[in-house]
Amino acid sequence: MEEREIFDITIIGGGPTGLFASFYGGMRKMKVKIIDSLPQLGGQLTELYPDKFIYDVGGFPKVLAKDLVDSLVVQANYGDPAICLEETVSTVERLEEDYFAISTDKEVHYTKAVLLTAGVGAFQPRKIGVDGSDPFEGKTLHYGVRDLTLFSGKKVVVLGGGDSAVDWAMMLEDVASHVTLSHRREKMTAHEANIDTLLASKVDVKKPYGVKELIGENGELRELVLVDKEGNEERIEADHVIVNYGNITSLGPIKEWGLEMEKNSVVVNSKMETSIPGIYAAGDIATYEGKVKLIAVGFGEAPTAINNAKAYLDPKSKIQPLHSTSVFK
Repeated sequence: MEEREIFDITIIGGGPTGLFASFYGGMRKMKVKIIDSLPQLGGQLTELYPDKFIYDVGGFPKVLAKDLVDSLVVQANYGDPAICLEETVSTVERLEEDYFAISTDKEVHYTKAVLLTAGVGAFQPRKIGVDGSDPFEGKTLHYGVRDLTLFSGKKVVVLGGGDSAVDWAMMLEDVASHVTLSHRREKMTAHEANIDTLLASKVDVKKPYGVKELIGENGELRELVLVDKEGNEERIEADHVIVNYGNITSLGPIKEWGLEMEKNSVVVNSKMETSIPGIYAAGDIATYEGKVKLIAVGFGEAPTAINNAKAYLDPKSKIQPLHSTSVFK
């Protein structure tokens, strides 16, 4: 039989929780691997809103998503993880030798324990749903923002009524020449404090308006045609449109692994153990009674999962590790 490189723990998902878990794996002297389907680490923070501020991470009054990811990657490297990007996991199988074979679309990985930190799984943005919008996509019609300078001095319309849409509108307020936020419903779903900040800003808020048509040529947008429930139309000038209608998410093959599931989440106990011994879950993919889905919560769950996985692999080891101040003396 060919010689197999077997890792102590393989983390499926390279977002914030997975990155912090890698660091903690290094603290516990574990051989760590990270697998992620995206071309870069950071998960949704990198893919969808790298220039968005995050306000609910301990120790940071506010921090840009991309800066938080950069720091997490530096920290994760303490675990010296093997990193496999652009690989989609399909199956996990327990082998007779009492370790797992993880099959992806590229190869097979071998590991003694598995930690799922895949967030909401595979995701794609909900499209604008307007005929004739395809030529504008990637040019002046966007489903995420990677570079705020693209909108410098431009007329920008943000579509959506949630916190992310409001955050984008506020971040663009001093970048774009004019910002409009348009929402399909009268009631917005953003946090009350965010809505108050929005209404006190220079952003022009229009609701309830849907989008009827994008007007322009060769992918360059000129106007946006909005329509209310009574069919009344309003045309507004627009150089760019940012759509934030949320994401369509799917756990894909993970649902077929035989794990106990609840509403597209993996059920875990207080040790972050799933229903399959040796497989753990943390972050947004994991659920239990009273679960709150925040980055900060994932940061707490990752060490719990790693330390219990360490005890699973080596029953003589302590679940409670040395404090980092002792490790880094």
